[in-house]
Amino acid sequence: MSEAKKHEFQAEIRQLLDIVIHSIYTDKEVFIRELISNAADACEKLRFRQSAGKDAIHEPDVEPTITVQLDEEANSISVVDTGIGMSEADLVENLGTIAHSGTKAFLKQLAEQKEENNSLIGQFGVGFYSAFMAGDRVTVETRAAEADAKGLKWESEGAGGYTIEEAGDLPRGTKITVHLTEETKEFAKEFRVESVIKRYSNFVQFPITLGEKEVNTVQAIWARSKSEIKDEEYKEFYQFVSHDYDEPMFKLHYSADAPLAIQALLFVPKRNMEQMGLNKTESDVSLYCRRILIEQQAKGLLPDWLRFLKGVVDSEDIPLSISRERMQDSALMEKLKQVVTKRFLKFLSEQADKHTDKFNEFYNEFHRFLKEGVLSDFANQDAIAKLLRYDSSFTEKDAKCSLEEYVSRMKDGQEEIYFLMSYNRETAESAPYYEVFKAKGYEVLFLYDPADEFVMDRLAEFDGKKLVSCEKADQKLEEQDEKEGLPAEKSEALAKWMKEVYGENVKDVKVSERLVDSPVVLLDEDQQMTATMRQIMQSMGQKGSIPPMPMNMEINPRHAVIVRLDSLREEDGELAGKIAEQLHDNARIMAGLMEDPRAMVTRLNELLEKVLAVKS
Repeated sequence: MSEAKKHEFQAEIRQLLDIVIHSIYTDKEVFIRELISNAADACEKLRFRQSAGKDAIHEPDVEPTITVQLDEEANSISVVDTGIGMSEADLVENLGTIAHSGTKAFLKQLAEQKEENNSLIGQFGVGFYSAFMAGDRVTVETRAAEADAKGLKWESEGAGGYTIEEAGDLPRGTKITVHLTEETKEFAKEFRVESVIKRYSNFVQFPITLGEKEVNTVQAIWARSKSEIKDEEYKEFYQFVSHDYDEPMFKLHYSADAPLAIQALLFVPKRNMEQMGLNKTESDVSLYCRRILIEQQAKGLLPDWLRFLKGVVDSEDIPLSISRERMQDSALMEKLKQVVTKRFLKFLSEQADKHTDKFNEFYNEFHRFLKEGVLSDFANQDAIAKLLRYDSSFTEKDAKCSLEEYVSRMKDGQEEIYFLMSYNRETAESAPYYEVFKAKGYEVLFLYDPADEFVMDRLAEFDGKKLVSCEKADQKLEEQDEKEGLPAEKSEALAKWMKEVYGENVKDVKVSERLVDSPVVLLDEDQQMTATMRQIMQSMGQKGSIPPMPMNMEINPRHAVIVRLDSLREEDGELAGKIAEQLHDNARIMAGLMEDPRAMVTRLNELLEKVLAVKS
């Protein structure tokens, strides 16, 4: 064996080692991930060289594998691969010069040769040096894949440089041994190392053996062709990543090369856990790079409104910080988020077209997340809006329709999409605000979710059509025959009298051109809140946040109550005044403005007493 040659680290390497040891990594355990990742790179390079078939390979029958060896007595951990190995020149270049693992040069060589199938080859440069975070001495024993290569031993205690010497007849590949410090001796224990491997390297494409057993038994099925995967495999993988014993409602398995190289497998569970009374959930989609875990439940990978998704996103294009724990290029990370989000929205749109019943099942369970997306994700707002579904006056009860379907049925000349907030369909259909639209044959969307008011306000329009609440829409009935009710002169006189009765409680009393079946309604073209939203806020105990707002009252001159009231005010002014006040309170209830009903109930009892007295 020749004498060991001493080498000095490049100046930047010494600085890098200090940074790695003291500040880059938040968890020391990641050095195992880094070494296994490098071992997987070496195995992939060997596989590529074998497929090329140009050079003789040492030990060609030895399959590429990774073995983790532990020695508690010696307080060490070794990561062994049967991959491509390194020559002396490789050791100097890859382990003595900053940001070289050999991979970048290898990819450059492939590009020059215009070879294919290099998509899984890694591009990390400094993961090896993380070994010095856990050990005070690192030994590398390696033999390159060439038939005439020699065994070599590289050793270093860190900043003091390194030595290289011949090491006899070694098997092909590389063995990296980390001589652990007293503080990191836990990494010589099998249970501790196994947990790290299963967390970070569970889906590495080569078998990882620890203590005579293969640790990474779950396949990274997202990296396989969809045609090769059985439904049962998808189910098992979903249950593995989600800890859910049910089957998923939807799955999206796709890959793309542009604008980013992405392999993704996303699942929609059958149940919305937040709807079941649990607290806000966290994203359960993990980020991988070439099957190596980068971040579990990756924050920022998807917009928050998609936090119900489960699964994995794997992209080899992600530029990472030195520690591989944080994204280095936030702009590219944002691009990844947009690409995956748009692909999932496209998937949902396809499901809505092809599998309407199943999509409606999804919508019933997860509609709140879509609405949250409209409110928070401006970039995808239009695409999300197309997925919204509502009851409609033109459809059967519970037969949801989309905004696109509404637009397709709009009357000639109609420029607005009309909607009405309500508690349910029955209440909506009996609301005075709906009457004019029903009479004129306009379709109205019925919205029952409190969030819908904010959604419509944020959208403002769809497909160039304004979204307008029925309470705020300027709609009038066709010309009415005065024989059916009060003449115009009497109607105006009654309205003036009623304004005197109400005083400052209303802004004005007008003769309505929109009421059909109701005697009165409260309206205000300047109102910022619909009647239903006022009612909802009151039920939530937020009365103080609802500003008092005198509104216009409109009277229906064709309604029997209004016609009779006009006669009664001449016959019995006191009784007529009480009935007028009761009509005002009835309208306030419909408008969500009634906070204290006690005065109304007292008056109502007096009116009942008078009615009963007349009847008796």
